[in-house]
Amino acid sequence: MNRYKVIVNPISGRGNGEQSIPLIQNLLEQHGLSYDLVRTERPGHAIELAKQAAENGYDVVVAAGGDGTSNEVLNGLMQARQAGAEATMGVLCVGRGNDFAFGMGVPPTLEAGCAALAGGRHRLIDIGWVEGGLVPQGRYFGNGVGIGFDAVVGFEALKLKRLSGFPSYIVAALKTIFLYYRAPLLRIEYGAFTVTQPSLMVSVMNGRRMGGGFMMAPHSSPDDGLFDLCMAAHVSRVAIFPLILRFMKGTQATHSAITTDRAELVTVTAVEGVLPAHADGETVSVESRELTMRVLPRQLAVVSGEAA
Repeated sequence: MNRYKVIVNPISGRGNGEQSIPLIQNLLEQHGLSYDLVRTERPGHAIELAKQAAENGYDVVVAAGGDGTSNEVLNGLMQARQAGAEATMGVLCVGRGNDFAFGMGVPPTLEAGCAALAGGRHRLIDIGWVEGGLVPQGRYFGNGVGIGFDAVVGFEALKLKRLSGFPSYIVAALKTIFLYYRAPLLRIEYGAFTVTQPSLMVSVMNGRRMGGGFMMAPHSSPDDGLFDLCMAAHVSRVAIFPLILRFMKGTQATHSAITTDRAELVTVTAVEGVLPAHADGETVSVESRELTMRVLPRQLAVVSGEAA
């Protein structure tokens, strides 16, 4: 019988993590799963807990939280893997955005998520690696890196105390239009191509969605060995509004300011200005000038409600 380690972020989703624990325990017991549950106590704690769980022989290590918790568990499991200890990753959605879960085919409800854990279907996914900025030593990511406008939106969403989920990102996006509209001059190098332009934002995606509802890469596959790139040139404040609507629908690729492509390796350099950036919602750059992202193909098994 598989052993499950459930790592809960109690403050995820404005406290939804802690409130969800009784239901999670009840559902896991209904499915007859053998599990231990532990709460995180500080930033970075889930990395330590996940690494230790894999090294202690747990078969499945479950992130019960949002994208930040998933990113930490993913980093812990990848560190354990490099040391020779492997475990499958599971996800239970109790956070705000849950974008990593969406891209990996993880069900959005706890009931369906626990059923997926019991079902045991999993897929082997690519993992991203980002270096530079606040992570010169590098950090793994599963969903994507956002540079520019969408990173600032994420920073602003965290400041909103009375909103959660997708509404918080919508309000933050509207605020950001007036806070961050001067696009830095970026040099974006990928494959045999180099694009130098004032860029509103650059999304380097392994998953499909950011911000709980913005489809940055609607056709991305997390196991094809490639990032999906979405690069937005500078547009006026007025033009940002309809562009946001396109991102919500996933139809931005036909807009004249948008360039999309795929690549294994991407380097983004600020020729003028700086690179505010996040990886899976975790800040990796505020004022740095260069980031490099690379794909590590088919590295980690993730429990999914979908067929691989």
